Amino acid sequence: MKINEALFLKSALSAEHYPKDRRPEIAFVGRSNVGKSTLLNTLLNRQGLAKTSATPGKTQTVNFFDINKKFYFVDLPGYGYAKVPKHLKEQWNQVMVEYLTNREPLRLVVALVDARHNPSEKDQHMFDILDGAEVPTLIVATKFDKLKQGERKKNINQIRKTLELDPEAAIIPFSSVTREGVKELWEIIEAQLEG
Repeated sequence: MKINEALFLKSALSAEHYPKDRRPEIAFVGRSNVGKSTLLNTLLNRQGLAKTSATPGKTQTVNFFDINKKFYFVDLPGYGYAKVPKHLKEQWNQVMVEYLTNREPLRLVVALVDARHNPSEKDQHMFDILDGAEVPTLIVATKFDKLKQGERKKNINQIRKTLELDPEAAIIPFSSVTREGVKELWEIIEAQLEG
């Protein structure tokens, strides 16, 4: 897909502040520091559009990015070990669950897991939420360039086993360094936008 325009539109913490124009939305979820913002910047070929940080928990609101004035990318707060008060984590969790289960324009959730590690309990909990929400979900294994050749297939199989996925469920290996997976990810996003 040719990206003519990618703009940060707004941050929100409740549905009343989400865009009202009903354009299709592609949401991105993942554990803190899994590489969501980096993946967004890579997909859109824009440096620094989505703010990246070495500190987990940088994304603290639901962030909407207007793509080509046709659809939105939605960056959801990272879950997991962000160093924030418990009540704030609970608020993020509530906002995410509400968004994922009730947002009508949502077409696809891109769920990121770190290819180097076994999915955590929190990853498994997120996949339970997505399963309950009945939203089409695509799994992307990030930081794939950091794996040795011999680890790649083994780690993908381990992700599949831990998350109890069907054998045919797609997992896209992704690297912002080598751009592996960019084309495949765009193909699936475009298919969901057209569907």
